[in-house]
Amino acid sequence: MAPPAQGAEPNPIMTFLPLVLIIVVFYFFMIRPQMKKQKELAAFRNSIAKGDKVVTTGGIYGKILEIKDNTVLLQVDDNVKIRVDKAAIVKDMSDVQVQK
Repeated sequence: MAPPAQGAEPNPIMTFLPLVLIIVVFYFFMIRPQMKKQKELAAFRNSIAKGDKVVTTGGIYGKILEIKDNTVLLQVDDNVKIRVDKAAIVKDMSDVQVQK
């Protein structure tokens, strides 16, 4: 067996540099955009008002009749009202024309 070579040891910073670069790229392309999207959704949920037409996560379209702390009363049809959690509202449909 040959003895180990007496070369210079690799710099510890250069050893971890690829891992650090992967983490930085992951943050800027995955985590940061998701955080921005969550902030926009939270701002939207805080700005909803009575009379807005919205869509829930379950795909239910309705008009807001009442807003409480964490719940919203939606009118789904003429005599159909449901209470949903405020976190279930995902999209504003007030500007969209509904086809009949």
